[in-house]
Amino acid sequence: MRNMIPVFLLGAALAGTAVPAASAELRIAATDSVETVLAAQKDKRVTVRVRSGQEITGTVHNVTGKLVQLGAVAGKEFFDAVVPLEAVEAVLVRTKD
Repeated sequence: MRNMIPVFLLGAALAGTAVPAASAELRIAATDSVETVLAAQKDKRVTVRVRSGQEITGTVHNVTGKLVQLGAVAGKEFFDAVVPLEAVEAVLVRTKD
C-alpha cells in the first residue's frame, strides 16, 4: 500500500501536465494552386507525388513559379530535390500527430 501512494501521485502529476496534440488543418481556397499550397508549407515536411507515381518526402525550402525545392529528402537526408511544379500530381501534408 505504501508503494502505491508515490505511484498514484506521479500518475496524477503526469496527467495534469498532459497537453492534447494540436493538429494542423490544411485549408485551401478556390484560387490556390500547387505552387501556393507548397509555398504555404514552407519549412514544413510534405510529400509530393509526381506523374511517374513516385513520392518524394522532404522539407519545403523554396517554391518558384516552376519549381519546388525539398530538403532533407526521406532516405537521402543529405540531399535536396528540385521538382518541376508541372510534374506534381498531389501534395500530401500530415495534419495529425
